[in-house]
Amino acid sequence: MAINKNHEFEELNGVKCAIVERNASQQRVDFLKPLLEFNKYTVIIAASPPAKATAPAATAANPDTSGEPTPPPHATYTIGVTDVTFNPTNALFGRLLKTPSGQVVTVAYWQQRDTVSRDDIPYFARK
Repeated sequence: MAINKNHEFEELNGVKCAIVERNASQQRVDFLKPLLEFNKYTVIIAASPPAKATAPAATAANPDTSGEPTPPPHATYTIGVTDVTFNPTNALFGRLLKTPSGQVVTVAYWQQRDTVSRDDIPYFARK
């Protein structure tokens, strides 16, 4: 059990892991896994448990109320690393992660808002 929401850990595929992100899309997994492995973390990916399916409600547009649950829209994954001391918030703000090009991983790069980690320009000078 985590002390706070920022440092969670659980068992993924039989291995105790620090949770990096929950309910991540396949695109997010494809971005974070190589980044974390470059920084020498062993990454474990596990399918997130499916959301509880709900029975469709009867409406004028959908009169079928057969009671079949609707499947979740897409699969999501839980990303973890085997180093249980890893905390994504501390890693980002502590400037502990690097990109393959040698730049420090910024919050915008981590959140995939920037395609390049631009740590040399202060946030208040960016346009």
